[in-house]
Amino acid sequence: MKILVIIAAVVVAAVAGVLLFAATKPGEFRVARSATIKAPPEAIVPFLVDFHRWQWSPYEHKDPAMARSYGGAASGKGATYAWEGNRSIGKGSMEITEVSPNKVTIKLDFEKPMTAHNVAEFALAPNGAGTEVTWTMYGPTPFIGKVMHVFFNMDRMVGDDFAAGLASLKTLAEQTQGSRS
Repeated sequence: MKILVIIAAVVVAAVAGVLLFAATKPGEFRVARSATIKAPPEAIVPFLVDFHRWQWSPYEHKDPAMARSYGGAASGKGATYAWEGNRSIGKGSMEITEVSPNKVTIKLDFEKPMTAHNVAEFALAPNGAGTEVTWTMYGPTPFIGKVMHVFFNMDRMVGDDFAAGLASLKTLAEQTQGSRS
């Protein structure tokens, strides 16, 4: 019986330690990745403002059976996209809220596997003979998210997806740009 009490005390102390450590995590998160694409912003923006053209997104390939729906404007500000897929994709929606020659901002809402309300931005800046595209996602981190961040590196998990997506966007935009030359 004494061993069970010791084990229980160790488990309670470990859980308390994790919760206390989680409480020290920041209240907001930010993940960003950049890539230089050999194309002008006007050749890249169409792939960002039209959800029908998001075949470059790594999330489009994680669940081939994912249900998709489009609404609002055909592209640009007010265009919407919703999805529902397997556990790795979950359920959520996006709405383009701002479009300029150098920035596209998207309201990003997740319903499953957990509720989250974030912002995704694509910033485009001239860089030599091309454009540096930075894909950023940021938002609040509720306490359960802070606990998850103790065990999972959000920057690495999402950042790797962003890097893969930007590499696909680079290939697509550069191929399209090359065919126009």
